[in-house]
Amino acid sequence: MASLLLSDCCGVRPLPVLSRMSKRYPQSVCSIAPKKSLLSCQPISSPFRRNWGLNVSTPLKVTQFEEEEESKEVKEIESKSEGNDDFDPGLPPPFGLADIRAAIPKHCWVKNPWRSMSYVVRDLAIVFGLAAVAMHLNNWIVWPLYWLAQGTMFWALFVLGHDCGHGSFSNDAKLNSVVGHLLHSSILVPYHGWRISHRTHHQNHGHVEKDESWHPLPEKLFRSLDNATRKLRFTLPFPMLAFPFYLLSRSPGKSGSHFHPSSDLFQPNEKKDIITSTTCWLAMVGILGALSFVMGPINILKLYLIPYWGFVMWLDLVTYLHHHGHDDKLPWYRGKEWSYLRGGLTTLDRDYGWINNIHHDIGTHVIHHLFPQIPHYHLIEATEAAKPVLGKYYREPEKSGPFPLHLFGVLARSLKRDHYVSDTGDVLYYQTDPKLNKSSQN
Repeated sequence: MASLLLSDCCGVRPLPVLSRMSKRYPQSVCSIAPKKSLLSCQPISSPFRRNWGLNVSTPLKVTQFEEEEESKEVKEIESKSEGNDDFDPGLPPPFGLADIRAAIPKHCWVKNPWRSMSYVVRDLAIVFGLAAVAMHLNNWIVWPLYWLAQGTMFWALFVLGHDCGHGSFSNDAKLNSVVGHLLHSSILVPYHGWRISHRTHHQNHGHVEKDESWHPLPEKLFRSLDNATRKLRFTLPFPMLAFPFYLLSRSPGKSGSHFHPSSDLFQPNEKKDIITSTTCWLAMVGILGALSFVMGPINILKLYLIPYWGFVMWLDLVTYLHHHGHDDKLPWYRGKEWSYLRGGLTTLDRDYGWINNIHHDIGTHVIHHLFPQIPHYHLIEATEAAKPVLGKYYREPEKSGPFPLHLFGVLARSLKRDHYVSDTGDVLYYQTDPKLNKSSQN
């Protein structure tokens, strides 16, 4: 049943060949020759050398012929929409990925490893500082404040490791891997296991069957769940505690584990990476066990385990709300209607008030999903530059106070209405099971 609690987020593999966009954007970041396929992004492995690199690709440019083809298609879409003020988010957008890319300033793509490392040093200093203050004061007025603050800082560490997984931390793949392992292992996340599943999420965002993070349940699967599992999935606080269970056994309808090298999540050539990350995870468990003997289990509970669950709740809250909860229902896709661009445009930005800076502007999610190589410290500027191109396909986030308390209402409403999608059709919207809401009230 735990496996049915569902999903998380978030490495990145080359983006898939786009169903409708493939003719426009055949060239990847990895490609050198313009006629190479996406398979050319895969490095040739050597039995004597580990490949620490991440394969991250999005289209860089299009040829003149392809631009003309795109222009024709855009004009067709615009002509169809003339005289019709109703905006349909399920229609293909009248712009391409290259248009968005062209609007983003060139310096937004530049990665500064020194700046990235400064955030790591800052966050680790705060983590150890909070722990030292809490242990020194050691009273029950301080501990709840510590748990809130430290859980948030664990989440900030995760976001920096997330950037390592995308390759937006630096251009040095080995540095990304080392820092990612240190940060993620310290908060009990298997770095490579998560990185690869998050890669699957990004390259299939918005796809009902292939997405990996908080994807909808098809109606048949939803109806097959027992009542207890359905209540757990859609009743707070249980969905916000899902991440550890997702790591163990993924989401409903999917099999595999983030810890097992032979899991369905991974390719055969990724087994060594998974073994490395699982070993690091086990080492962290061993360190916590040893500290329990030295400091006492109660102190480890207060210093680490309770903040850990605070981090889990942050992760599940943020990853859920970046794909759910808009006032207007947003489409999900399958089949020929899905494309990388259309799937990415269903994501949402969120404002977290004072927390924006603490968790490294993870709320600027739309541009991050389309171009995960952009460092987090350039995402706000890149988003502002892209807004004129995105038009109504960009949904302005609701402004937050100092603390994003308004998002708890958004979360509760979404869990009451966003239950499943149809088993048929290629452009889909969430549907509500009224019986589930009635049973939750009883």
